[in-house]
Amino acid sequence: MSEKGDIFLRARGRTLDAFHEEAELQWKSPFYFIQGADPQFGLMKAWALGDCNYGGDEWEEEIRLTEQAAKAINKLNPKPKFFVLCGDLVHGTVWRENQTKDLKKVLKEVDKEIPLVFVSGNHDIGNVPTSEAIEEYRCTWGDDYFSFWVGGVLFLVLNSQLYVDSSKCPSLKLAQDQWLDIQLATAKQRMCKHAIVFQHIPLFLKTADEEDDYFNISKPIRQELVDKFTEAGIKAVFSGHYHRNAGGFCNDLDMVVSSAIGCQLGEDTHGLRVVVVTAEKIVHRYYSLNKLSSEGIEEDLMDMIKQE
Repeated sequence: MSEKGDIFLRARGRTLDAFHEEAELQWKSPFYFIQGADPQFGLMKAWALGDCNYGGDEWEEEIRLTEQAAKAINKLNPKPKFFVLCGDLVHGTVWRENQTKDLKKVLKEVDKEIPLVFVSGNHDIGNVPTSEAIEEYRCTWGDDYFSFWVGGVLFLVLNSQLYVDSSKCPSLKLAQDQWLDIQLATAKQRMCKHAIVFQHIPLFLKTADEEDDYFNISKPIRQELVDKFTEAGIKAVFSGHYHRNAGGFCNDLDMVVSSAIGCQLGEDTHGLRVVVVTAEKIVHRYYSLNKLSSEGIEEDLMDMIKQE
């Protein structure tokens, strides 16, 4: 069930209404999903003006790009299992309400048979989140952390901002930590074919021992999470935040950093990542919106499935 007026099935009760766990616990066959990040309505103008704290009173270009993403996803055949947006849904500042309204209007165009999965970013709940900001996000987009099952695979959605600065809401970080330990215990017991994490801020951009940066999790917390994920058998962590493609491996853990639907801070194109889950592997490729819009990817999907 969704809240009155919702255009999507929200995450609540720490799970996602779109998928019924009992029907999704068993592995059946390979499938794929689409990952996007940082539509961030309002950032493109703010970045161009050099005023990211207060700029961003226009977002027509972000609307166009997100509409292009929705149309590209809708034409995919077969349909992806879901479409996950890894945070910074809007840029925020004083125009948050209108940005949110416009983003929801665009996302309404995504095929209703393709569930939407939302991940909170720092611009969604604040660089130093408060209980009030997180509650506002929950009312708008659904739970800030939750789990769900698809085809025998366990997916974990985390509020990564609690790992950056939880000074104004320490009890919420503790609650997520306790919840995460329970979820990882399930993964460790191999009750799932794979376990995959979604969060906004990457654990690291290239290597697990890199220096602290605005775009990664600080070393002590990073190492704690990497150790927990590795021990539990997590195969991949998908994130955004960097507005460029990046990532790397730490042992068998694949840290995947996807560039933005919206504002680019590097040389990458506006795009989406296609992620194929097979019995043995998780294979992914980043595509520009133009390529996804103009060309079929059925052959690519088959190639990725064959990599099993």
